[in-house]
Amino acid sequence: MDVMQLTDKQLILTYLEGNNKSFEILLNRHRDKIYTSIYLFVKDREKAQDIFQDVFIKIIDTLKRGKYNHEGKFLQWALRISYNMCVDNFRRSKRRTKVSASESFDIFDVLESGDDNMETNMIKNQMHKRIRDLVDRLPEEQREVVVLRHYAEMSFKEISQLTRVSINTALGRMRYALINMRKMVGDKELLLK
Repeated sequence: MDVMQLTDKQLILTYLEGNNKSFEILLNRHRDKIYTSIYLFVKDREKAQDIFQDVFIKIIDTLKRGKYNHEGKFLQWALRISYNMCVDNFRRSKRRTKVSASESFDIFDVLESGDDNMETNMIKNQMHKRIRDLVDRLPEEQREVVVLRHYAEMSFKEISQLTRVSINTALGRMRYALINMRKMVGDKELLLK
């Protein structure tokens, strides 16, 4: 049996039967999307790594207790757990003084690109930075939808389920996010930063 070809559900079942390699494959299959969605919410590399580890501890615990429901997609379920942990982290951090170190992780560093020349790379890096800045300036609910849609590649149906709002609300938040980003692009002061 080629474990690499198994579906998420099959990997979970073989993991529960004692095949730890199955869980490793499941983790590696979804690691980037889950970590990226966490990082884009908390914007702190160390905090994102801590939450990421906590997410998978919770997943393992839930699987071993037999509480996982196979009706939904594993990735959507894992993203829901990570979202809830990010919200919990945000609530806890609001009660504490916030100290943030400079961050070196950049989602655009993990995106594959062809062999571009130095000028093209510089232009891409500047453009990616401006886009990240625009997304960071959005209201939290709009930023959340943009991150889930474009970085976690979730459908609006999945976003609505994850954030517990209607599909129309998720679509509306994306629409207003795009409108706000267009307005910010029109603001010459922002473009000069």
